[in-house]
Amino acid sequence: MIKVACGIIKNSGKYFLCRRGPSKTFSGFWEFPGGKVENNETPEDALKRELIEELNMKVEILNCFTTVNYDYDTFKIELIAFSCNYVDSTINMIDHDRVEWLDLEQLSLKKLTPADIPIVRKLNSLNR
Repeated sequence: MIKVACGIIKNSGKYFLCRRGPSKTFSGFWEFPGGKVENNETPEDALKRELIEELNMKVEILNCFTTVNYDYDTFKIELIAFSCNYVDSTINMIDHDRVEWLDLEQLSLKKLTPADIPIVRKLNSLNR
């Protein structure tokens, strides 16, 4: 089981999504940004580190929104999603080839990684 932290980053009513780059597993799929939790690291610390490394982005972590356990056949992940407020960024893409700020309704229109789909469903169910 791989532990991964991701951020549901919100700014001015829009949500931040990233598209996985051509050299990545699930290339072309969209996801909430984040990454693997290293040994002796909290999920919150991992999220902050990954956002700086991958996007040069700073956020304020508000709370744990949900956890998704997903079996990708060749590996399993525990995806811990945190609600975040955007602070600032110079957007330096390392693992992604595109980023977008989207309205809640637009999130479901993207080709999301399977583990991110339950997060969007929960966001939609809470905002009806």
